[in-house]
This record gives sequence, C-alpha cells and structure tokens, in this order.
Amino acid sequence: MSLGRNTANKEREALREALNAERKAKFSGEDTEYGCCGYALMGISVFIMILIFPLALCAGIKVVQEYERAVIFRLGRLVKGGAKGPGIFFIIPCTDEYRKVDLRTVSFDVPPQEILTKDSVTISVDAVVYYRVQDATMSIANVENADGATRLLAQTTLRNMLGTKSLSEVLTDREYISAGMQSTLDEATDPWGIKVERVEIKDVRLPVQLQRAMAAEAEAAREARAKVIAAEGEMNASRKLKEAADVMSESPNSMQLRYLQTLTSISAEKNSTIIFPLPIDMLSTMMKK
Repeated sequence: MSLGRNTANKEREALREALNAERKAKFSGEDTEYGCCGYALMGISVFIMILIFPLALCAGIKVVQEYERAVIFRLGRLVKGGAKGPGIFFIIPCTDEYRKVDLRTVSFDVPPQEILTKDSVTISVDAVVYYRVQDATMSIANVENADGATRLLAQTTLRNMLGTKSLSEVLTDREYISAGMQSTLDEATDPWGIKVERVEIKDVRLPVQLQRAMAAEAEAAREARAKVIAAEGEMNASRKLKEAADVMSESPNSMQLRYLQTLTSISAEKNSTIIFPLPIDMLSTMMKK
C-alpha cells in the first residue's frame, strides 16, 4: 500500500512538472509576433525616446527589489525571457507596462467556518495558510487576483475537508487534516503559479452545550476511576491488616506493645486528652468471659 502510494505521488509530481514546463513555454514569449502596426508603434516610440533621451532614460529605467519580479507587457503581449529582476531593467515608455510581483511568503487567516461534521456536530474552525508566488508570470497571466483566489479556495477547501471527518477525528488528527488541505490547495493553485507551503488549523470551537456534556462525561469517568482506586486501596489495606493481626496473634506481648505505642502517639498529638491506661491482660480476660 505504501509503495503504491509513493508511486502515485511520483507520477503526480512528474505530471505537474511537465505541465509547469508546458505553461512556462507558453508564457515565455519566444514566438511573440507584434504585427506591422506593432513594429511601427515600437519604431515611433524608439524615435521619440532618441529625441528626448534624458527624459526617456529616467522614465524607462526601473528597479525591483531582491524579493520582487517584474512582468513586462509590450503592446499587450508578454515580453520574452519571463519576469525581470531583481535589479535594474529597462522598458519602452510608450509601449511597455509592467507589474511587480512579491515573491515573499504570505500568511493569512481563514475566517471561522461553521462546519457540520460527519457525525452531525456543528463546530467552528479557523486556520492559517502560508503561501508564496513561485512563478510571477503565471500569477499575473492566469488569474486576475491570485491572493483573493487563494483565500477563497482555502475557505472552501477547509469546509470540504472537515465535512468528511467526525468530531473525534477533527480533534485528534489535526496534522493529517492540515497535510491534506496543504496538498489539495497546492495542487489547485499550481496553475496560478502559487506554492502553498503550510496549512495549520488554529482552533476548533465547540457549542457550549456540547462542551458541558463532554466535561460532565470526563468528570464522571474521573470519579469512576477514583472510586475504583479507593476500593482497591481498601482491599489492599484490609489484606495487610489481616496479615498484621495474624502476626500479632502469635505473640500476646505484641498487642501490649502496640497498645502502649498508640497511647504514646495520642498523648503526643493531643495534650489535652486525659488517658486512663488499662492493662491489656484485663481486657483480654473480659473478652474471653
């Protein structure tokens, strides 16, 4: 079973890599054709740039940070070579426009979701998702708002995932559920150039009545265990007392010594108590009569 699962995961990864290579080739822009009008507009733009070179130089030089990439569109088409950066790059002011993409890891809270579990218990669950942009070109060209789409998809995935689990599974198997959500989100956002790195379930809130019922159940279980332990202690104590009585019955003087020891402990603890010691032989004679 484990070998088959690993084989399926490897096949899925290979298929994903092939799809990514195909998408990158699609957006590489190597076969971009602007047409006669496009080339004419670019020629006019270059001519204007030469006339106003200092101003064009200031307007055309752009800088992106180490954690950013710039996706350039020329006459509405992607420029070949993919995203630019980090550092300095140049654009043609009249025909080019660019959009910056942040590659740093982003975290967001999934709003609390009211979910009906498999065993018909209503719970409120919230989570946190960590993701980053791994392909700036795909995140711009394939989806209008990658951040908003990822947030909405995380909410629906959380509801769908927990709807198939019982309450006990939600409370005990958080790591497994988080790993399943991470895999599902990563596979769904891969065409958008998004890499979901981690998903964590923050809190599971139960209804007040259910909390009281679970607390009462736990309290009853603790009381039952306490009674069992007390009964076992009484049973063990009675056995030890029986063994002690058997040992003391073999030596009459041991009863007298035990009697004197008890009197000593009583007089030491409670000084106001008046004790009238009686010989143990007298008591034994009365008991025999």
